[in-house]
Amino acid sequence: MLEMERHHWIKVNKIATIVHQVTKLDVRVIDRNGHNRLEWVSHQLPACMTDLSAQYETILAYLDNNPPGSYFYYVNTCGLEFIAAAATESGDLKTSYVLLGPFLSSNPDSDFISGIIYLNRLPIGERKVLQEFYRSLRMISSNEGTSLGDLLVQLCAHEPVDARLITTDIQTLPPVDKERQRSDIADNYNIIDIRYRYEKTVMNAITKGDTSAVQKLVKEAAGLFELPDRFPESPIRSAKNLLIVSNTICRIAAERGGMKPMQLHTLSERFAIMIERASNLPHIKKIGERIMIEYCEAVKEDSTKQYSISIKKAVDYISLHLDQPLTLSGLAKTIEVSASHLSRQFKLETGMGFTDYVNWKRIEESKLYLQSGTLPITDIALLVGFNDLNYFGRVFKKYTDRTPSQYVHSLFK
Repeated sequence: MLEMERHHWIKVNKIATIVHQVTKLDVRVIDRNGHNRLEWVSHQLPACMTDLSAQYETILAYLDNNPPGSYFYYVNTCGLEFIAAAATESGDLKTSYVLLGPFLSSNPDSDFISGIIYLNRLPIGERKVLQEFYRSLRMISSNEGTSLGDLLVQLCAHEPVDARLITTDIQTLPPVDKERQRSDIADNYNIIDIRYRYEKTVMNAITKGDTSAVQKLVKEAAGLFELPDRFPESPIRSAKNLLIVSNTICRIAAERGGMKPMQLHTLSERFAIMIERASNLPHIKKIGERIMIEYCEAVKEDSTKQYSISIKKAVDYISLHLDQPLTLSGLAKTIEVSASHLSRQFKLETGMGFTDYVNWKRIEESKLYLQSGTLPITDIALLVGFNDLNYFGRVFKKYTDRTPSQYVHSLFK
């Protein structure tokens, strides 16, 4: 019996490893008691979400109530999608379960995030964390989902075999033409020099969050990267390699600009996936432009490097607690500074008084909900921390020159 169990876990370990390596999706192996036994996980659920293990009972029940060879396509209340199948042994005994995901089948735009927050009553201060998490997930089409389910069933139902690698003889490379190499170096010396100076200029602009400078540099970039292909038989591979380098350069520049490690990782991973999925040169060119602009915009929007430590703490706390009562004295106590010092320093560094800043952040948040067109204005006011609908309307008009209703009308006219 022990030998059979050991054999089973060797089998599911191999299945999970293969699936994870091929799909780049998170894979978990769950035993019959609903406990994680093995996992290959790259995405940690945000703290505001219910732990995934609480949903194992539902997943296992569906699989147990269906015959071997079935797979379960599960979507939870947070819009996270999973595929699960049972790993069987002799006699169709369901010994363990392989869970693949989370992934998404629709674009996690602002409307999507707003709906998730509203339906699950999540704190609106977690919007950015949720956006980063959802954007880091793989997008899977309906056909891909069906194929993944079929693949998982086939792997779980059959005994794996040890594969044996067979290769052709290694071909020797032709000798280097040194004369041509010297000529190529001379021809491309100037363009290489310009390219590296251009990269430094881009990095400086991204570090400063200077979007207008980056947009201008994007237009000037044509022709600067047309160096001889390192893979002449695959120009797409050569272009992708250049973009991978560009992604790294922009990430370093954004880090210097004060972006937080988690945001950097999410953005870098998203572009890495987009680069590998690109199927033609025009698409690759578009991604190259987006890389520079999005890193720069992220620095401009999210960086707090220009703030002192106490003001960094203050603006972060405000962003995470917009739906809760916020007072200057309460915030000062939370970050352990005097209220008078916080008031002076806040105005000096942000250019806005405490109350004005809080109201501005709340109005910016409310715009995202209004743009979705799915929630009543009363609910939106409550979600962003306004208990009085009339006061919400007055503050909204102060910052936008229109009422919430007029703003919605302008979006959908």
